[in-house]
Amino acid sequence: MSYKILIHTAFFAEAKAVVEYFRLQCLQTKPYKIYAKDEIVLVVSGMGEKCRLVLEDIFEKYKFKRAINLGVAGCKDKGIEIGSIFCTTHDLGFIEMQSLSSSAKVVDDPRLLKSTLVDMESSVFTQISQKFLKKEEIFILKVVSDHLETKIPKKEFIWKIMKKNLKNISRVVTMKN
Repeated sequence: MSYKILIHTAFFAEAKAVVEYFRLQCLQTKPYKIYAKDEIVLVVSGMGEKCRLVLEDIFEKYKFKRAINLGVAGCKDKGIEIGSIFCTTHDLGFIEMQSLSSSAKVVDDPRLLKSTLVDMESSVFTQISQKFLKKEEIFILKVVSDHLETKIPKKEFIWKIMKKNLKNISRVVTMKN
């Protein structure tokens, strides 16, 4: 079995631009979505803790050489532009690094955060991925969708801010180990 690159998103709106860019084909829609082509496998798991079983299952189905959690995050720093992309696990040089924490609930008070960014999946993604991969093979890419607002961004808006960052996302997906 050849080794693959896993891209994990919580929602299809986060995945859509990547699916289009790499021309990934849908392999399954239930119980969760899988898209793939060549060495890329993209899985859409659902939000928060829901992703645990999906990730455990996908790691059993495939052998990966890299895992990337890609998605949107809230940001407590209003000086950071909506649509900015950050890597929270590696200093890549072409994407700025930023701190990230995960929360099971929406965080709307910046005083509750020790990190700049907050999401709902990265801690579960990291826990599961570390069972199968080394720390340096696990990447978390977050695009700022809001400044800790409780209103969920529209799908079209998420797709647009992900599409805006495709150049950097594709560099992480295609870089050599």
